[in-house]
Amino acid sequence: MTPDANGGESGQIETGTTDADADDASDAAADPDTATYPDVPDWDDEYIDRVSDRLLFNYDLDRDRHVRGERFTLYGELHIESHKQFFHEALSYGHHESGEHLFVRRADRTDVAELERLVDLAHALADEWIEPNEEHYSTEFTFAIATDTIDADTKSFVEGFTDRTLLKYGYHGHYEINLVVVAPDHEELVASRNADVANAFRLWDDDTPTGLLERLVARVRR
Repeated sequence: MTPDANGGESGQIETGTTDADADDASDAAADPDTATYPDVPDWDDEYIDRVSDRLLFNYDLDRDRHVRGERFTLYGELHIESHKQFFHEALSYGHHESGEHLFVRRADRTDVAELERLVDLAHALADEWIEPNEEHYSTEFTFAIATDTIDADTKSFVEGFTDRTLLKYGYHGHYEINLVVVAPDHEELVASRNADVANAFRLWDDDTPTGLLERLVARVRR
């Protein structure tokens, strides 16, 4: 967003994604062999590897991440900075930072107990990883499990799950925990309400998850 003709204020979003990245994404979607991305890991799991293709333009990705005794097949980190300005970037104010930590695990099965353990992990990581200050707006911890089947208890738990914690009554922003469980062989997925990244795991949909970053930016602006 740029300043208006009358010299009003504007807002800017700075992310790791540029116009050039968007062009590269379009080219890669049209012909996956036109470009390679040496900094992006490969996964032996075909499903996880295809999910990573949907994430790589917005997230920094890593594989086989171990955190507090928990192992994750894929880890992704998203960082967004936003600010408002008058006339020129030098006259900026209202700096805010938002981000997401995405943890993906492949497992034969999952249950409510495992999900509750991951929720506890998220709260512990929030204490360690978040630096509360006036510029911090939001941090999301999203856990996605790719499994063989989704039982009724797990589905009910995820659908009803919500967990947002205000930091210093909201003056230092908040953090939120999201859950996604997907059974790709059955083309079934369940996600908590604010798990915007869930569409990246629906590989059976014809439409690619374009607009992922735009949805996240919209949430920052709310």
